[in-house]
Amino acid sequence: MKLESPRRTLVVKVGTRVLVRRDGRPDRRRFESLVADIVAARKAGWQVVLVSSGAIGCGMEALKLPRRPTSLPDLQMAAAVGQVRLMTRYDALFAEHRLRVGQVLLTHADLQHRMRHLNARNTILRLLAQGTIPIINENDVVSFAEIQLGDNDVLAAMVSLLIDAPLLVLLTSTNGLRRPLPSGRRTRVPVLERITETELGWVIQKSDPLSRGGMESKLRAAQMVADSGFTAVIADGRRPGTLQQIVGGDDIGTRIGRPLGEPVRLIEARKRWIAYFHRARGAVIVDDGAAEALIRHRTSLLPVGVVGVEGTFPEGSLVRIKTRSGDIIGSGLTSYASSQIERIRGLRTGAVRQELGSVAFDEIIHRDNLLLALSTAGGAARTTSTEKL
Repeated sequence: MKLESPRRTLVVKVGTRVLVRRDGRPDRRRFESLVADIVAARKAGWQVVLVSSGAIGCGMEALKLPRRPTSLPDLQMAAAVGQVRLMTRYDALFAEHRLRVGQVLLTHADLQHRMRHLNARNTILRLLAQGTIPIINENDVVSFAEIQLGDNDVLAAMVSLLIDAPLLVLLTSTNGLRRPLPSGRRTRVPVLERITETELGWVIQKSDPLSRGGMESKLRAAQMVADSGFTAVIADGRRPGTLQQIVGGDDIGTRIGRPLGEPVRLIEARKRWIAYFHRARGAVIVDDGAAEALIRHRTSLLPVGVVGVEGTFPEGSLVRIKTRSGDIIGSGLTSYASSQIERIRGLRTGAVRQELGSVAFDEIIHRDNLLLALSTAGGAARTTSTEKL
């Protein structure tokens, strides 16, 4: 049975800074306030999925560590101890409202693998259908550079796309994005249709020993959601009632993307999986004729139009499609490994079969596995997920 996401589904991501005190240990009052906010949203008719940081902070408390660990093994050890305590805390607080919680731990590899991707989606939707609140975190214990999602902002955006949630709320320690004024002061930006380098330039970069994300990470995660036709809001999670104000339509924080409830054409789920749940492993360079065919006629990418390859990758990898001048015009899953593309680039179909044999594919990237970049497709989608664009 195919499970569909309820139309009023909300993904809430709460950052470490919202949940812990200055010393990095959990703040019970903040947890209680967050739970009360989620309960109120449910009473207002929203299904809620919670993406929660805080496992390492809970682990620090249990292990009586004076400061946050810095080495990967120590961080993973603290997360292993803390994840149990984090879920125990949520379980007790939601039980006071007669609500159940369910734990879901994910890695990038889980979401990239098509079957595990669908299993994760079905599990989350089934939890919602049973009236259970899914609480999601990255599986820090088994994560390393190759499979890390990067931070929970990215994870929350991916979960939103995974279950077709129309609203993502990123709760942080500031009330949205703030734009610098000539006076030197900063003012809140209530709405952003798109995020450009200008807006990213407003972000003050600072080292934070308690969390991996930051405002730039939140903006990029919000843009992933907005590019797919959904809505994201960045707001101050330390204020009681913030979530209730957002679902009530109040002007709070910064909204990225369309107004909630406005009809929009969504990207096909499979193409979202291609675009946002893979990391680019390389690139193929195409000539002007191939670029025009892709952009104007939405064709597949044939070997005859390819003039070069960047990187080393196996078949089935996500690769960027670039012009000779270096512009990225799209991305897709390749039918060939980079070594094979080097052998057949520039060849017509008949010559490809002579070079590789009768089992050769006609296309390097089939159009069903290809997504054009936002600037060329009139707003269809971005070309990558966790990388800086």
